Amino acid sequence: MNHDDLRDWSKRAADWAHHYHAGLRDRPVRATIAPGSLRDALPAAAPEAGEPMEQIWKDFQALVPDAMTHWQHPRFFAYFPANAAPVSMLAEQLANAMAAQAMLWQTAPAATEIEQAMMVWLRKAIGLPARFTGTIHDSATSATLSAVLTMRERALGWRGIAEGLSGAPRLRLYASAETHSSVDKAARLAGIGQDNLVKVPTDASLSMDPAALADAISADRAAGALPIGVVICAGGTSVGAFDRVGDVIAVARTEGLPTHVDAAWAGSAMICPEFRALWAGVEGADSLVFNPHKWLGAQFDCAVQFIADPGAQIRTMGLRPTYLETPDDEEIVNFNEWTVPLGRRFRALKLWFLLRAHGLEDLRQRIRNHVAWAHQARDALAALPGVEIVTEPSLSLFSFALRDGDAATEALLRRINDDGRIYLTQTRHGGRYVIRVQVGAFDCTRADVEVIAQVVQDLLP
Repeated sequence: MNHDDLRDWSKRAADWAHHYHAGLRDRPVRATIAPGSLRDALPAAAPEAGEPMEQIWKDFQALVPDAMTHWQHPRFFAYFPANAAPVSMLAEQLANAMAAQAMLWQTAPAATEIEQAMMVWLRKAIGLPARFTGTIHDSATSATLSAVLTMRERALGWRGIAEGLSGAPRLRLYASAETHSSVDKAARLAGIGQDNLVKVPTDASLSMDPAALADAISADRAAGALPIGVVICAGGTSVGAFDRVGDVIAVARTEGLPTHVDAAWAGSAMICPEFRALWAGVEGADSLVFNPHKWLGAQFDCAVQFIADPGAQIRTMGLRPTYLETPDDEEIVNFNEWTVPLGRRFRALKLWFLLRAHGLEDLRQRIRNHVAWAHQARDALAALPGVEIVTEPSLSLFSFALRDGDAATEALLRRINDDGRIYLTQTRHGGRYVIRVQVGAFDCTRADVEVIAQVVQDLLP
């Protein structure tokens, strides 16, 4: 394929994409194929000679769409969404066409400078003070790992990156049991160890108990361990739990520990001022992450980390051999020094297009609609016989179960997802197997959300 061919096939692909999105409501949300069936349908080895594009295209249409779970389906109520507004898709096409490796300012000045501008736009949009600056990661997992590595090095006086952890004191990291598994992964990969991630008890509201946090830190210090930092939950993945952010930060500050706020899902809602009470005190954090690819319409992947003082993270993550230097300008921003990978995509372009094309008020209204419709779905489910609301809506996330117990609830979820009209997922809460409902698909409507209760009613035992 040459660039003339690419032009023609790109037009064909655009037509296919338009047809695909127009017909999403007619497809089952979750893939219905048996595990391994697509893999077994593919040849055992790559062809020795190139194949015609027509045949490749034919195989794509025959094999791929029906083997996909459709994340842009308006009745995708599982996990959290990975939204992709059409204007974001367009920006990704342009970024893909330029195919830049934006690791340094000099390798992609526009990518670096638009990213800097977008961090200011988003900082203002979610109400953070001007002391925060930011960068874009691929996912919240990478941002949290970067924050935890920085906590580690601050505690060790940056000896870990030079000497390793052999001979270092036992490091302790603190979080609530409601934090995402990415915090566990960060503890493992940062050399802290799963056993040294202290899951602080939560209260009846599922918030980390600040007094229990202070006690845990004191006990660890008395035992000769080295506390390094606190990860705060702002919209947990399981049932949407929020720590009392300001209270936890106050304890951490008293103890001299840095904080990182995981708001991967819920952070997008903070473009709506009325929801900011949920993370009151966040302005005192050292770091926080949220994912515009979850609830703002920025195509995956796009995770934003805001940092009060990037110097510590740059000192931890940065590495500048001669071949990565920018001659005659030591003060230039090179975002690879803020993150794990050296290579970087031009992710800021889709934020620029998205925020300009929709404007904040349109994005706010979508989030407000999702929250309101989730509450309505909660009420409709609560009215069904044998259904119990287990956790009340946290923004647009709530959970329910059948009063007949875990086996009945699990069987119901299986029937729901096999039915195909909607897609829901599960979690465990208070020892129970419960079904999560999360409203957030970019193009869902009130009618789409109303289907949730209808499907459950149709499939009740």
